[in-house]
Amino acid sequence: MFQPTYPIRTARLALRPVTIDDLDDVYAYQRRPDVVRWMLGAEPRTREESRASVLAMAGEDAWRAEGDCLTVAAVTDAGVVVGIVELVWRSQVDRTAEIGFVFHPDHGGRGLATEAATAMLAWGFDEFGLHRVYGRCHGRNAASARMMTRLGMRQEARHVESYLFKGEWADQLVFAILAHEWRAGTRTPPS
Repeated sequence: MFQPTYPIRTARLALRPVTIDDLDDVYAYQRRPDVVRWMLGAEPRTREESRASVLAMAGEDAWRAEGDCLTVAAVTDAGVVVGIVELVWRSQVDRTAEIGFVFHPDHGGRGLATEAATAMLAWGFDEFGLHRVYGRCHGRNAASARMMTRLGMRQEARHVESYLFKGEWADQLVFAILAHEWRAGTRTPPS
């Protein structure tokens, strides 16, 4: 089993496993249409749907096998969960993971998402020994594309009309960063 030593502390956040006590904070952003707009198959969630989501994320506290998702809550000093960051272990042989993130827009523009994702990348590269981390987003999801660029990731591909999204063919952007790039400092430090 592989997991960070919790909590992971950053300048303004504590990253820790999700718990059922986070339901109110998670529901506050999962119910918003602007948050789920670019998520495949997602609609604003009811409180019960958010409860099921939180319970599922609560079990994602470590990597036990390839394919597992490690999900952490990004918590402010005031104890508010402002978002989540996840790393999915995509290949043990290739030492590859995929990063994902969802943050409450009311806490946007202050670099909190970048700070949290940077900490998770640091764990993946420096503690777990990943070789490559990639992320994907809808071709029109400019905010996620900017976030991955701030993390030092480069756009590797634009898969044109590669998947059905809400009944229409959509482009998908793929970003990635390698361990040696991470260590060389090509990443942008959190604001």
